[in-house]
Amino acid sequence: MTTHDDNRIGRARVSDSPELRAYYAELAELDAGALWTVANDIEPWYPQPRSVPVLWRYDELRPLVHKALPLVKADDAGRRVVMLVNPGRKDVSAAVGLLYTGLQIMGPGEFMTAHRHQAAALRFVHEGTGAWTVVDGQKLRVGPRDFAITPNGTWHEHGNEADDAPVIWQDGLDIPLVNALDAGFYEVHPELYQTPGKVINSSVLSYGANLLPYGMEKWTRPYSPVFGYPWEPTYQALRDLAKAVEGSPYDGVIMEYTNPLTGGSVMPTMGAHMQLLRPGQATRAHRHTGSVVYTAAKGRGASVIAGRRFEWKQGDIFCVPSWAWHEHENLDPSEDACLFSFNDFPVMRSLTFHREEAYPDHDGHQPVLQDGR
Repeated sequence: MTTHDDNRIGRARVSDSPELRAYYAELAELDAGALWTVANDIEPWYPQPRSVPVLWRYDELRPLVHKALPLVKADDAGRRVVMLVNPGRKDVSAAVGLLYTGLQIMGPGEFMTAHRHQAAALRFVHEGTGAWTVVDGQKLRVGPRDFAITPNGTWHEHGNEADDAPVIWQDGLDIPLVNALDAGFYEVHPELYQTPGKVINSSVLSYGANLLPYGMEKWTRPYSPVFGYPWEPTYQALRDLAKAVEGSPYDGVIMEYTNPLTGGSVMPTMGAHMQLLRPGQATRAHRHTGSVVYTAAKGRGASVIAGRRFEWKQGDIFCVPSWAWHEHENLDPSEDACLFSFNDFPVMRSLTFHREEAYPDHDGHQPVLQDGR
C-alpha cells in the first residue's frame, strides 16, 4: 500500500514566525494568500474524501418516508423526498462525494407538475406498481427494481396511477456537482404539465432486443435515447452472462446500463450498473477514483468499506467514497444477490481523473477494523 511522508521534498515545510504572520495579514487585506500555507491540504498525495462510508437501512427509513405523506404536500415541497446525507458532506447535502440521493414517495393518484433543471437525475423504484414519469413528452411506466433516467435539461414530471398504494423510488442526482460548478438552473414548465405521446414506454420499445431501429431520426443528444431499463430483462442478462463468464474478481458479474447508440454511460455525468454476486461469493478488495451509491436490489450480503463491515439486505442503501477500499460478499449460500449502483465515473473519465487499483495483499481482502460493523 502506498504511503508518503509529508516532510519529503515537494511538500510545504515553512516554519511559522511573527514576521510571516504579519506578512499573511498583509496578504489577507488584499484578499490574497500564501500557497504554501494550504498546499499540503489542497494537493494531497492521494484522494482525501470528506465523505465516509454509510449504510442507510430501508426498514428504518421507510416509516419516516411514509410519515411525510400527510405532513407535506408534494407540490408545496417541490418533491416529497427524504434525502440521505453523508455526515462528511452535510455542507452540500450529498450522499457521497458530489452525488445526491433520496427516497421520494407519491401517494395514490398523486402527480407533480413538470419542470427541468441543470442537474441530471435517475430513479430506482423500491416499491409500488403505479409509478410513471414523462420525460420530454415520452411517458414511461416503471415498477419495482426498474431503472429510469431524466437527463439534464429535459422536461419531466412524475405520478402514481395506483389507487391503493404509494410509490417509493430512489432519486439520484448530480446536484452537488452542478452547484460546485455554479451551473445550476431550475425552470417550471410554462403549461405546468406536458402532453405525453400516445405510446407508453416508446423509448424502451424502440431500442429493445439489442437491435437499433432503422430509419428513425438520428439521435444526437449526449445521453441515452432509452429512458427506462426494466428489471426483468436486466436480471436475465446478468444470469445469462453468469453462465458465460466468471466475472470480475472485484465486482462479480457486473453490467453497465448504457446508451445503445454509443455503448457509453447513460448520461454524461452519471453512470449506473447492476451486478450479481453468486451464492456465497466474496469479491476481492479494490479502490478507484469516483464515488458510488449502492442499493441492494436482491438478496442479502455484506460489504467492507475502508475497513468497516456493513451488512445489507434488499432495499438498503450504502455508499463508497472515492479511493476507499471496498469488497462485497453474498451471505446467502443458495441464492444470488444483486446490487444496483450509480456513480460519477463518466466525469472522472472525461476529465482523465480515473484511476483504479487492487488491494495489494495476496488474499485480496482488507482487514476489518475492531469497531467496524
